Amino acid sequence: MAIKVAVKKTEPRTVAFLAKKGPYSQLSNAFSELYGLLQEKGYKPAGPPCGVFFNSPQQVPEQELLWELQWPVSGKVAPAGPDKRGFGVKNLPATEVACTMHKGPFDQVGAVYGALFGWIMQNGYEVAGPSEEVYLSDPASTPAAELQTEIRFPVRKK
Repeated sequence: MAIKVAVKKTEPRTVAFLAKKGPYSQLSNAFSELYGLLQEKGYKPAGPPCGVFFNSPQQVPEQELLWELQWPVSGKVAPAGPDKRGFGVKNLPATEVACTMHKGPFDQVGAVYGALFGWIMQNGYEVAGPSEEVYLSDPASTPAAELQTEIRFPVRKK
């Protein structure tokens, strides 16, 4: 699979997050839960949401998958949590990432991960953190074939 890869630095940001354990099929409901928590707390979203994946179905059973959803928030929001629901706020530093775009359904990103990981290894980098997906399209108003997702890994030069 041919992909176009960029290495860039992310901006430091404050995110509200929701930590989860279990199958990725829970993502849609978890986004609704996180959005509801943002509303409850009065936090203002300040950019596209992101999924962070700490392990993969190739490493652990589906019920053991660890992941979190993050949503950048604006204004001065103090770090806190996670609470008993898994909800919290944290400050993330600028990070160097290797990234590529995926256009299409969320359940078809697997091949993109393999290609991006291969690019990282072949270009003198190593993975320096969990994979991330930045959701640039709203699945409620965008056909699955048109969804835009940025796939990225934090990296460092070997």
